[in-house]
Amino acid sequence: MTEPLVAVIDLDLPGATISRHLYGHFAEHLGRCIYGGFFVGEDSAVANEGGIRLDVVEALRAIRIPNLRWPGGCFADDYHWRDGIGPRESRPRMVNSHWGDVVEDNSFGTHEFMQLCEMLGADAYVSGNIGSGTVREMSEWVEYLTRDDDSPMAALRRQNGREQPWRVPFWGLGNEAWGCGGNMSAEHFANLARQYGTYVRNHGDNTVYRIAAGANIDDYSWTETLMKALSHLGCAQDPRGFYQALSLHYYTINGDWADKGDATRFGLEDYYVTMKRAQHMREIVRGHANVMDSYDPLHNVGLVVDEWGTWWNVEEGTNPGFLYQQNTLRDALVASVHFDIFHDYADRIVMANIAQTVNVLQAMILTDPDTGALVLTPTYHVFRMNVGHHDASALQVRFKGAVPTRAVEGEELPLLSISASTTEDTALVSLSNLDAEHAQLIVLDLRGRALAGFAATVLTAGTLQAHNTPDRPEAVVPVAHDGVRAHPDGLAVDLPPHSYVTVSLRLV
Repeated sequence: MTEPLVAVIDLDLPGATISRHLYGHFAEHLGRCIYGGFFVGEDSAVANEGGIRLDVVEALRAIRIPNLRWPGGCFADDYHWRDGIGPRESRPRMVNSHWGDVVEDNSFGTHEFMQLCEMLGADAYVSGNIGSGTVREMSEWVEYLTRDDDSPMAALRRQNGREQPWRVPFWGLGNEAWGCGGNMSAEHFANLARQYGTYVRNHGDNTVYRIAAGANIDDYSWTETLMKALSHLGCAQDPRGFYQALSLHYYTINGDWADKGDATRFGLEDYYVTMKRAQHMREIVRGHANVMDSYDPLHNVGLVVDEWGTWWNVEEGTNPGFLYQQNTLRDALVASVHFDIFHDYADRIVMANIAQTVNVLQAMILTDPDTGALVLTPTYHVFRMNVGHHDASALQVRFKGAVPTRAVEGEELPLLSISASTTEDTALVSLSNLDAEHAQLIVLDLRGRALAGFAATVLTAGTLQAHNTPDRPEAVVPVAHDGVRAHPDGLAVDLPPHSYVTVSLRLV
């Protein structure tokens, strides 16, 4: 009989805090993410408050959404915030040239976004326009949002119906400056980030955490250029200077950008290629962290993975510029693998934002444009199962024995992914069995704390392609898992093929 794999977890040795902001979200003016997703208008038959869908808000509150990034994405560097304030009927229109070449009426703007954040209980992450905007424009937007006196922008906000300032803790300095945000060189953007960051000021008690548009995938030289720009300030100010974090973007695709693969029609080898490319995020994060460590060994500067997730070919019959795709069990496992990586680098990664929250790419929620029905995706359920990791302390997991692997594209793909965290009297262990055909047995060797009780949940389905629809909204949902039992070393856990399992521990 084959000996089970053993994972050793020292429950009494907590590590870095896993910020709840690693479970952040992203809402761009793209397809039906905003219009028809978050915002239906006050005259809609769908239950709403101020035009904001109440069922979407309720679903996201259930996963304790910590922050929301808006208005983009590529859209952010075409967006001029004054077009989205004041009476809706008098707001100017614009062309959304990046996403479908459709006309944007700006009916969802600053006030609507901040109302949405308040309803969600989420922090606002605003992406400012460097690509086509001005320093003054960005500076005045921060003042409009956060200042509480009789300044010109505070007065304009009050004129538009909001007396008190909002709290805006996160601010993006541009987006994808190497591409749709201006096609800049790293050196040019670094200068602009310092310039714009100077004028993104703290007003009153609102302290802004400035996030400079960082690298695409493995462009480590971009990260090094931005880190050098901070280390060479030569001033007595905060050594983090004009921005406190760098962003990183990486999407999991199956083919190439011309043909990224289908969301639901894929085979076994396609699945394993996807898992390999999802796990490539670990190498990418490690590379950027190494560059940052060489300039910032104390980890004063954060890494923000503010665009990640799967990107497939759009669903047939939908606008190719709207990036609408279905969401299967495969997508859920991509998410679970990413979170294990983020947990392992919790000392450097301060935030992550999946792309995107509703109706776009790897969404939490899909809404039917005809019936208005709402569907929770398999990825949504991974977020919900992982709420216990929010602001918990990461626990190191080490294996006794070799993790099973499979050869994929000339490399060995680990077929098990795991991470763990602890709070004062609880712990949460997350396990992904990436083997599509075989169950795995793993023993959790729990050390340092006594176990008072446990409960487990499993997310899986009969096929990798299983997904939820308005007709079958619970084809892929988590259920209680009875495949966990006491073991002399701790717990033995049965992992069904292609499954995600969380084990909650009560500790003494």
